[in-house]
Amino acid sequence: MDVKLPNLGEGADSGTVVGLFVKEGDRIEKDQPLLELENEKAVATIPSTAAGVITKLFVKTGDKISAGSRIISVEESGGGAPAAVKPRAEAPARRAVAAPEPVEEGVEEEVTEEAEEPVSHANNGDVAASPSIRKMAGDLGIDLTKVRGSARGGRIMIGDVRSYIQRLIRAAQQPKGAAPAAAKPVAERIDFSKWGEISKKPMTSLRKIISRRMTENWTTIPHVTQFDDADVSAVLELRKKYAAAYEKQGARLTLTPFVLKAVAAMLKQHPIFNASLDEVAEEIVYKEYYHIGIAVDTEAGLIVPVIRDVNKKSLVELSKELEDLAKKARDRKVSAEELKGGTFTISNQGGIGGAHFTPIVNKPEVAILGLGRGSLKPVVKNNVIEPRIMLPIGLSYDHRVIDGGTAARFTVDLIKALENFKEEDVKI
Repeated sequence: MDVKLPNLGEGADSGTVVGLFVKEGDRIEKDQPLLELENEKAVATIPSTAAGVITKLFVKTGDKISAGSRIISVEESGGGAPAAVKPRAEAPARRAVAAPEPVEEGVEEEVTEEAEEPVSHANNGDVAASPSIRKMAGDLGIDLTKVRGSARGGRIMIGDVRSYIQRLIRAAQQPKGAAPAAAKPVAERIDFSKWGEISKKPMTSLRKIISRRMTENWTTIPHVTQFDDADVSAVLELRKKYAAAYEKQGARLTLTPFVLKAVAAMLKQHPIFNASLDEVAEEIVYKEYYHIGIAVDTEAGLIVPVIRDVNKKSLVELSKELEDLAKKARDRKVSAEELKGGTFTISNQGGIGGAHFTPIVNKPEVAILGLGRGSLKPVVKNNVIEPRIMLPIGLSYDHRVIDGGTAARFTVDLIKALENFKEEDVKI
């Protein structure tokens, strides 16, 4: 029998093979790991659904596969073959959808005539989309074959359907004879070898995702960055004082847990920074939970695992969880769920170096805090010049939601919180 890639869940039905654990001729057991599949920013281990001897291996490292793709053929060892799972009669089997070709923006916007045609959704069952999205499209009379999917393999997400509906509305409201939107410039391919020796390395799946998301975040969010410096001399003294006690608890006390606690308090004090913009409903969604993403620099690229309920956790708990998530991110063992649900992000480059920088807002969040490396500087305090360790910070925010004065007040209050961090919050 053939062992195929199962549907891994919403938005996770395809990926790139980054590791193989078996070869032809191997005897395997049910639930034995077959391969590692890179999907979005996580790596999932795919187990076997059958036991026996592998007679054929259909994939290799670097292959892109989707739900239903054959992984191996197995000659089963006794017990009889399990009943084959047949596709439901009411819905044809889903075909794998290739990544969409670049489409000129102007062509995509010209949908006035298309919107007036009778809609046929006979092929909705063939489109790469979840059953809930296909049902919604059927209820609304939307032909999903005309919707461009943004997920891997062209899979259609709920946001893609919303964007398609918005384009139809804009097209319907556009005066007849109006000029179409300007076409998106086509990328030019340059032969760099004309000027000297070169080498090439394909973009990894993770780098492609980062590229796509950063482009979307930068082009759809009007960014402004508020810069300042925080005096963290007292905080670092507290860290030095209690570092050994934290080590005994199995926790490594760094500056980041202090920042996490201070940011969580500021998000409660300034709730607009813990919000999101619902562009479809034109509403601001205020969240009553405080899940903060931490950007982790890995060999594969930037990964942002999320620490949940930061406001409810002690500095010891935050220190342990921070180190655990960072290790899992670098080992590519962080789960897809651990990358979701963030309300605010912190990007700390202090361990690498550098000063102020402009971090890009992680949509659908509305703000992100960038931290540089603290350095000893002469500071005037009470009319006296003192050496103080100053931490460069940069707060980028979505100017559609947050005004400059609001961002300045958030920054001022955050600096006060760091400079006046209570020792009782550090004690174990």
